[in-house]
Amino acid sequence: MFHQTTVDHSSKGIDADESRRRRTETTISLRKSKKDEGIAKRRARVMAPATMMANDISSSSAPVVYGHSKRDKVFTTQDIPSLMEQLHEIQQSGVMDGDKLKSIAQAFRKIMSVENNPPVHEVLNSGALPYLINMLSLTDKPLVQFEAAWALTNIASTDQTAAIVDAGAIPALVQLLTSSSADVREQSAWCLGNIAGDSTALRDVVLAANAMQPLILNIIKPESTSLFSNCVWALSNFCRGKPQPAISQVESAIPAIVDILRGDNEDAKVDALWALSYISDGGEEHIDAVLQCNVAPLLVEILGEESRMLTPALRTVGNIVTGNDKQTQAMLDADLLHKMQFLLNHERRLIKKEACWVLSNIAAGTEKQIGSVLGRYGCMAHVAEMAEHATWEVRKEAIWVVSNVATGGNKFHVQSVVECGAIDSLCSVMDINDTKMLMVALDALESILRVGQELGKDYCSFVDECDGLEKLELLQEHQSDDVYKKAVEIIETFFGCEDEAEDENLAPALDGDTYAFGIPQKQIDESFEEECPANGHGAAPFATYNFAAV
Repeated sequence: MFHQTTVDHSSKGIDADESRRRRTETTISLRKSKKDEGIAKRRARVMAPATMMANDISSSSAPVVYGHSKRDKVFTTQDIPSLMEQLHEIQQSGVMDGDKLKSIAQAFRKIMSVENNPPVHEVLNSGALPYLINMLSLTDKPLVQFEAAWALTNIASTDQTAAIVDAGAIPALVQLLTSSSADVREQSAWCLGNIAGDSTALRDVVLAANAMQPLILNIIKPESTSLFSNCVWALSNFCRGKPQPAISQVESAIPAIVDILRGDNEDAKVDALWALSYISDGGEEHIDAVLQCNVAPLLVEILGEESRMLTPALRTVGNIVTGNDKQTQAMLDADLLHKMQFLLNHERRLIKKEACWVLSNIAAGTEKQIGSVLGRYGCMAHVAEMAEHATWEVRKEAIWVVSNVATGGNKFHVQSVVECGAIDSLCSVMDINDTKMLMVALDALESILRVGQELGKDYCSFVDECDGLEKLELLQEHQSDDVYKKAVEIIETFFGCEDEAEDENLAPALDGDTYAFGIPQKQIDESFEEECPANGHGAAPFATYNFAAV
């Protein structure tokens, strides 16, 4: 039974805020994690949806190449002057000819639908953008609105996204989220998703235009699977990026996200989980908003099996356990630790790393929570093994787990983590070129050795057996003053007695009227008598050298 006596950490180098680490210190850049997370922007659809094609007698069922059928005219940048001339004529006439406008908008989006290096600059320089934005307001011409929104989506998928925002397209696109046409609503959501995914500044412009609520309505009551999927993806971009949006701007999406997780559309669930990971990657207020929707059991259930949902679910759980002790406990109460062995044994390095990150933050909690980690059979021993032998990214997180237990647990927690191999793990990283992790390991080792003294455990010999003492001595030459001072402190506090013993053996001792040098006669006889080649051949026994006083 665990005793509640705690270790004195008044002088330790890792404080509570440091031991419970936020994602900013440990994450791989989300924008670079394309394989797991998906891309921030999507190229627009290759061909119009069936409902639009049914309303367009000129559309064809021929194979589509880069946004146009083989029977359609292939538009290029050479057609831009003619298209602009037509727009000027329509403007001068004052007659909004729906068919002509649709054809012109369609031509512009086809020009920009090429896969590589779409000629967006040429379209923007022509002055077409204001015309395309004005077409969004033609509520009685949904085909024109759709083609114009599609063309704008192609622009938004490039590095010229800001041009759309600067030209004032956001309010019109938000308004189209409530269009009577599902296809127009979907294309507008797609365009807004691309805009929000471009940068946090543009994301905030989208949110400030009140785009979240109409987007959620399309998720709650979707008219098609395609509309639903694209709106969920756009939602993930609405929540994405740092600095994060205010919780008041995104918390209304959480109930809809939870409903998605209870559904069976895996693509949508992946995007919804990424949205949840972005929302939870904030302060305690963000985490509370997530937990209040009773999402913890759903997340833990996902962690138990291999799927594309695993990474964003684990990321969300990791964010939650960076919160306060109550928030961390909510995940433990959902039986999170039951899934940890599966995650620690996972073949993917990223999953192992994230699993250790989760455990390190649990181990930065209360003594009860530390005891829960240690009480999960085989979990801590596995972590200690990973801290010594895994790839560096995983080792680093595993060392944090060991350190947080060693510096935050009670005496018996420390004893338990030593029995799992903590000293070997900590000593194994004392020759790395990472000052931060060296200090983490040294603080943990100091705590362990202090507990060893209090419990009468010879943990110093454990350190020596795994070459830890030799590494500590080398750290006295480290370029970091903090590392140097900590290494010296540990050596002098816990290993100084050996130096004293050496000094006693080397110093001359006054024996009556003589000085005796060397080690005592008894030690010489016992140590060397049997192996000395002179023994048995009449040689004189070893003795001290005495110099008579004058």
